[in-house]
Parts: sequence; C-alpha cells; structure tokens
Amino acid sequence: MDQHLPAPRAVTVVQLPDGTYTYADAAHLPAQQQAAPQQIVQHIHQAPPDRTVQRIALGSGVGAGAVAAGVYFGPLLVGVLTAIAANLALLAFLAVAMVWGVTTLVKSTGGTTTKAASKSLRRR
Repeated sequence: MDQHLPAPRAVTVVQLPDGTYTYADAAHLPAQQQAAPQQIVQHIHQAPPDRTVQRIALGSGVGAGAVAAGVYFGPLLVGVLTAIAANLALLAFLAVAMVWGVTTLVKSTGGTTTKAASKSLRRR
C-alpha cells in the first residue's frame, strides 16, 4: 500500500514579501538574492551636494536629530530668506517710486524759486 503514496518531500516555511508565511518546496524556491553592497563615499566632495552637510554632521558625531533638523529646516530657511529678500526689493522699489513722484510733483507745482533751485542743483 505504501507504493502508491508519493515520495516525501522536504517542505520548509518561508516568509513572503508581504510578510505572510507559507509552506514551500525547497527545490522550487528561487535563489536567495544577495543585498547590493552599500557604496561608501570616501571623500565629501564626491557625495551629492544635497547630502554634504548631513555627511559632515554625521561624521563629526552629531546625532540623527540634528541631521533631521538640518534636512527639515534647511529648505525652510532658504524659503524664508527668499521671501524676506522679495519683500525688501518691493519696499526699495516703492521708495524709489515715491521719491520720484515727490520730486516730480515739487518741480511741477513749485514757483520760480523751486525751478531756479533745481536748475542750480543740476549744474553742480
């Protein structure tokens, strides 16, 4: 009666990529993939430019929290400084426009003394 039964197989338990476990035949399992070795950057100038500060920070013994803060606040600081520069440029433009308007108004509405004074200033 034992002749009609299939030969016993070595069955192993494997974990699937989604995290679940299943029974599988060891002969039909795919070959184990070796993890690619990490590339070690020997010099900081060979690293991508957006990671240079983080590599310096980690290399000098600063903790991961400081590096995370640099990653978060770095672009935020650039955005804030850009906004401040745009506001200052707008204020400078408004100041130039107002000074031009005031001088034009004074020249056009002033009497003869104002026009004579402005001509004497141009000669200097």
